[in-house]
Amino acid sequence: MVRLRDLGLATGRLPPGRWNAITDVAGVRVRHVTLIEGNGPLVPGSGPVRTGLTVVVPHDGDVWMEPVFAGCHRLNGNGELTGLEWIRENGLLGGAIGLTNTHSVGVVRDALVAAAAAIHGQSDVFWSLPVVGETYDGVLNDINGFHVRAEHLHAALSAATSGHVAEGNVGGGTGMICHEFKGGIGTASRVLPEGDGGWTIGVLVQANYGRRDLLRVDGVPVGAAIPTSEVPSARDQADAVSARAAARAATRAARGVGTRADGSIIVIVATDAPLLPHQCTRLAQRPTLGLGRLGSIAANSSGDIFLAFATGNRGLAADDDSLTVDCRMTTDRAITPLFEAAVEATEEAVLNALVAAETMTGRDGITAHRLPHDRLLEVMAAHGRG
Repeated sequence: MVRLRDLGLATGRLPPGRWNAITDVAGVRVRHVTLIEGNGPLVPGSGPVRTGLTVVVPHDGDVWMEPVFAGCHRLNGNGELTGLEWIRENGLLGGAIGLTNTHSVGVVRDALVAAAAAIHGQSDVFWSLPVVGETYDGVLNDINGFHVRAEHLHAALSAATSGHVAEGNVGGGTGMICHEFKGGIGTASRVLPEGDGGWTIGVLVQANYGRRDLLRVDGVPVGAAIPTSEVPSARDQADAVSARAAARAATRAARGVGTRADGSIIVIVATDAPLLPHQCTRLAQRPTLGLGRLGSIAANSSGDIFLAFATGNRGLAADDDSLTVDCRMTTDRAITPLFEAAVEATEEAVLNALVAAETMTGRDGITAHRLPHDRLLEVMAAHGRG
């Protein structure tokens, strides 16, 4: 797997953590289940299959019974991230996070409830409102075949680990397209200087948005320099297929799929800083600026939804006899460096998704081509980068 820094490129000024991943935040664990099967024409229910799911576990304790402070933000709302109303209301994330395709949100959500109930369901007052996000992979995948199943969630959850995180065509990002190149899962991190708290920010994205001509890398107009005549666009191919299959085209049009600026992105931000819920909400707004650097315009058909959680306060699940819990708050002076870190990590996470992703052919022979590394380096060098 090749990442942005493997090509000799980098963005921002802050250093990454050991893994340059969301797992640099101590206790955070990630796992993917990737489903790839079949080739040829779309046969709903049979394939081709180009999908999966990704699980993010926020800390190393009992995530179902020990919540952490969290906040969220919607840049454009043509998408889904379940469980956010309760997070907006009480500022707590109480479980693992799932990412998958648009039509598999329900099964992943229900499987997360079942996983929690298997541990704590003996209590007659147990309940769960899991957080599950989606982006649309129907350009490449048999999305109406419902190939993601509960056992895939349970496998990912039980095997979630810290350390290295696979990127590109994996997990929930398997069938995704970003800036009209192959997209998917990406991650990055930043570590603040000790004078700014020494805290770590980690970001994981499921990237499936954007127009090619708008893509910028460290300010360089890379997308405009690599036109579709040079590297064909899967979305243009999908439009051609839809012209021959009016029924499927109408279904996609209802979602906005097939337009040049469509798609979505889910961004998960983690930090070990001691943030309160309103501060998590402020942090969750900052990926917007990282996406703006890349060329996102948050199109009408795009679902751009962000969640931030902070593990710097633990022990927030008070027992039945407790009326208060102690917690700490980062000062306003100290929160600005965290904002910068979140912006930088979001930008690099998307670029890691683009660089790590490989060319993929999905249903009806539609191909999403990877961002060509050689052309990326040529364009960057022509602008004095790299």
